[in-house]
Amino acid sequence: MPVRDHDPTVPDWSGCVVAVARSRDRQSFAELFGHFAPRLKGFFVRLGVSPGAAEDLAQDTMLIVWRRAETFDPARASAATWIFTIARNLRIDMKRRERDPQLLADFYDAAPMATPSDHLSAAEREVRVRAALAELPVDQVEVIRLSFFEDRPHAEIAGVLDIPLGTVKSRVRLAMNRLRALVEDLK
Repeated sequence: MPVRDHDPTVPDWSGCVVAVARSRDRQSFAELFGHFAPRLKGFFVRLGVSPGAAEDLAQDTMLIVWRRAETFDPARASAATWIFTIARNLRIDMKRRERDPQLLADFYDAAPMATPSDHLSAAEREVRVRAALAELPVDQVEVIRLSFFEDRPHAEIAGVLDIPLGTVKSRVRLAMNRLRALVEDLK
């Protein structure tokens, strides 16, 4: 496996993706799969996906890596960033399918009616989330708003806010951890 010049013990994942793109190098893909598949599954589970669905999404992500390796540009992003962007997009597609009952219409005769308790639960959840958001620092609220409410990728948020990408990711992680704790406390 190719290695980075600065640290010979760290695998060059970008080199592996390029090898897959150039010659469908199965060994490089196996190394990518062995490294990223478990991390992708963990990523999906942390986002609330069931372990079985997380494994399916991880495999789907790696299948896209295999099929679209030639679209990878190491000058634009690292292999990890590219792979996790694919994973994030698959998760977004999954959530859209879950939210759009028309996509599931073939499986049901009629869409279930929302009950008053469903509306109450949603309203209570919204109140808890709004209260928790009010407790966050302004910089964290801003990245949450851009990321989750405007569905912008982290790289775009970094550009909009004129801050490093790592700072965006740190703020999102800190905000999500804090929101989780605050929402739980408000129950």
